[in-house]
Amino acid sequence: MTSVAANVTPAAAPVEAAALPAGGARTHAISVAELAARAKAASRAMAAASTAVKDAALHGAADLLVARAEVICAANAIDVERAIAGGTPAPLVDRLRLSTARIDAMAGGLRQIAARPDPVGEVADGWVRPNGLRIERLRVPLGVVAIIYESRPNVTSDAAGLCLKSGNAAFLRGSSSAIQSNLAIAAAIREAISSAGLPADALVLVEDASRAAAVEFMQQNDYVDCLIPRGGPSLLESVIEHATVPVVIDGAGNCHAYVDASADLDAALNIIVNGKTQRPGVCNALESLVVHSAVAAEFLPRAAAALAGVELLGDERARRAVPAMGEATAADHATEFLDLKMSVRVVDTLDEAIAHVNDNGSGHSETIITSDLAAADRFTQQVDAAAVLVNASTRFVDGEEFGFGAEIGISTQKLHARGPMGLDQLTTLKFVVRGEGHVR
Repeated sequence: MTSVAANVTPAAAPVEAAALPAGGARTHAISVAELAARAKAASRAMAAASTAVKDAALHGAADLLVARAEVICAANAIDVERAIAGGTPAPLVDRLRLSTARIDAMAGGLRQIAARPDPVGEVADGWVRPNGLRIERLRVPLGVVAIIYESRPNVTSDAAGLCLKSGNAAFLRGSSSAIQSNLAIAAAIREAISSAGLPADALVLVEDASRAAAVEFMQQNDYVDCLIPRGGPSLLESVIEHATVPVVIDGAGNCHAYVDASADLDAALNIIVNGKTQRPGVCNALESLVVHSAVAAEFLPRAAAALAGVELLGDERARRAVPAMGEATAADHATEFLDLKMSVRVVDTLDEAIAHVNDNGSGHSETIITSDLAAADRFTQQVDAAAVLVNASTRFVDGEEFGFGAEIGISTQKLHARGPMGLDQLTTLKFVVRGEGHVR
């Protein structure tokens, strides 16, 4: 098995030698464990890095991404062409594709991270015991944060930036579909990290995209402090089956919109069209529409017209309102389509809507469109999801939109982190106890 560090570029990649950091000669036959050990060593230096140095590295990385946009886009074109030739669905190709605008956005995300307060060293709380012992809880880095992800090369930049600012080392393993893009992005970021005086191995990218390497990546107990998977059901199932390190699940997004009896139907149309069609291949895209029976006859034909090009699969009452609609199975209501496809259900009560969302949702993001404050309050209290919105698109459940600058994922579990994971979620708490010769 062969893996390489991120400052290494295979001969096939269109990344110029000048883009590589000093000492960036090609490395051969480096195991996943060796790369993890390098990340662990770098994490110790990162934990002690000052805010000013980390911010300098982030700004340098942003500048290099923009300066090398042409090189990165050329590398990405190889990945995109291979994906299209292999029959990859259009929404997944869109997740893979980079442009100068998307690279500018990646650079902007790094600059936003630099502008955020540094969580490391923050005193979460403190108290003095009756015996005079002073106890504080301080935010400290997790250490080595491993991220295994599919397709989206912007994750390479976001993960590296968030780990850097929070004092962690980023240990990354992307998919073979984005390998050229990831290598080009990582090379630029590693150079910026090194130029700022930090260890380049604060970002280590595993090139080996084999299944065996993936399993080994998930089992680096001696080096990895936290693993975050970002991908589809098969990746999550593999992580659940094989990972032996602590895991924070960035889960599927079967996101619902519930149009209440009191909803402003014009606003509901805008929210649903935005949630479904702006970027159908992302986890916070809308997948399921639930409509109160009091407005279904009026609203659903309008929604079907506004969602032209989206395949709608509905229950019997939904299909009565829109006869051209396909028939939904029970599985359809629980599916994250990541495509121009959406399930539809008509309900008679708010309770029925909440039950449907909780039974079929993935715990990601759910929204209610309503003018009834009591209905909004009940929906937000009783729907079990990482994010619950009122009169707003699920597309807002995103690190940048929440003011985090970027995110490393959206956790759908309940321990340690839930929802968009920014800087604070990449830290943990350490007790610091100060005494004056105290003994027990």
